[in-house]
Amino acid sequence: MVKMIMRLPYALINSMYFSSFNIKEHNLNKAELVAAIADESELSKAKAEHALNAALDAIKKSVTKGDNVQLIGFGTFSSGKRAARIGRNPKTGEAIKIAASKTVKFSAGKAFKDSVNKRKK
Repeated sequence: MVKMIMRLPYALINSMYFSSFNIKEHNLNKAELVAAIADESELSKAKAEHALNAALDAIKKSVTKGDNVQLIGFGTFSSGKRAARIGRNPKTGEAIKIAASKTVKFSAGKAFKDSVNKRKK
């Protein structure tokens, strides 16, 4: 009984700390990205959002046309093809035809990978 009482506060502190501060669960949304761009480039948030939208639109248009968009140090956006195939309906188990489609690919550049893995040059 005494051991349980002594361990309880430590367990509570750990659970509160890890549940409220878990970096892996946080996703940067567009508003936060716009704010970061505005702070870093000393632009207003409206101009930063306009610049971000323009960049994303240019990437979408290029990849839609079939071109690759290569950002040195960051990565490459490209399109790929998925072949038609036979799948299974998970509820009934019957075979269904899945049509061919196009997909978007992103390949991270070396500098980006090194940054994520915290490697030095």
